[in-house]
Amino acid sequence: MSTFHPLRVTAVEPLTDDSVALTFAVPPELRPLYGYKPGQHIALRRHRPGADGLTAATEVRRTYSLCAPASDEPAELRVGIRGVEGGDFSSYAVKELRAGDTVDVLPPAGRFVLEPRPGRFAAVVGGSGITPVLSIAATLLTREPEARFCLVRSDRSAASTMFLEEVADLKDRFPGRFHLVTVLSREEQQSGLPSGRLDEERLGALLPSLLSVPDVDGWYLCGPLGLVEEASRALRGLGVPRARIHQEIFHVTEAPSAPAETRPHTPGGGSQTATVTANLDGRSGCWPMDDGESVLETVLRHRADAPFACKGGVCGTCRVRLVSGEVRMERNYALETDELEAGYVLACQSRPVSAAVEVDFDG
Repeated sequence: MSTFHPLRVTAVEPLTDDSVALTFAVPPELRPLYGYKPGQHIALRRHRPGADGLTAATEVRRTYSLCAPASDEPAELRVGIRGVEGGDFSSYAVKELRAGDTVDVLPPAGRFVLEPRPGRFAAVVGGSGITPVLSIAATLLTREPEARFCLVRSDRSAASTMFLEEVADLKDRFPGRFHLVTVLSREEQQSGLPSGRLDEERLGALLPSLLSVPDVDGWYLCGPLGLVEEASRALRGLGVPRARIHQEIFHVTEAPSAPAETRPHTPGGGSQTATVTANLDGRSGCWPMDDGESVLETVLRHRADAPFACKGGVCGTCRVRLVSGEVRMERNYALETDELEAGYVLACQSRPVSAAVEVDFDG
């Protein structure tokens, strides 16, 4: 089971007024453990002091995507963080973290990944959604000379656009294989596309004008929930198979009225008599669940080492295999259809429908 390691911050680089790039040094002995694929993320942890100085500190975890080209044994890790109003970790990172500070970091994880291979690939991103796609595009174009990449990015304004220099560098290095289209939702550009929000209708007209949609081998959608859902609907309307669409959600603020896909279940809810059996790091335990608890909450009461990060059904860090029993997932913005069909669920979003549930964190 992956564990946190304290890593030293070596650089805090302002990207915009409300975002920074953090760089962490990885000691030589930990570099194989922190190897990552293009598109993966890391979970960061801090302990926020109690407001009155007497209350126990609160643990805060958040996941952030790695933005540098992938490496099997990285000497450093670099992530992009945009401050969110009221954000427990993002505000701390943007306003307080300094070079020389230490942050607890989990080894990389995530399945929003493109392994370099020949072909045509494209991405639609919004805001900080550029972060994992920057790693994906840079790794692909550097390692695979027969690959092409089209990036459609949406930002509020030029001043709010993260990683401007890094994306411009890709244009300079791969002029024949990297195509960039920028749309600003709240600011007119001197040239290029008119301003405005990228919705299903607009993307449905724009994408076929940029490239041959049927010839794209993989689509990577990343950003706020609204943009990713609009882009996904546009692609499906253009006949793109679901298997070619990969997505990662940032900033889920909407109520979870209808998650994208959940495991089939019979009606029901939490029960005080329900029990959960969990296999974690080779050890198994069985515990009663308190009324209304998620599987993750029950396990954490007995096993503090259970993996989690966002607790919002977004990052997939708490993915488990459902061995037996039935659960209801309230949200799912992390698992793909094939993972659901294989029996995986998100522990943070799963509540028991049957009297007994067994999950495998190691599966």
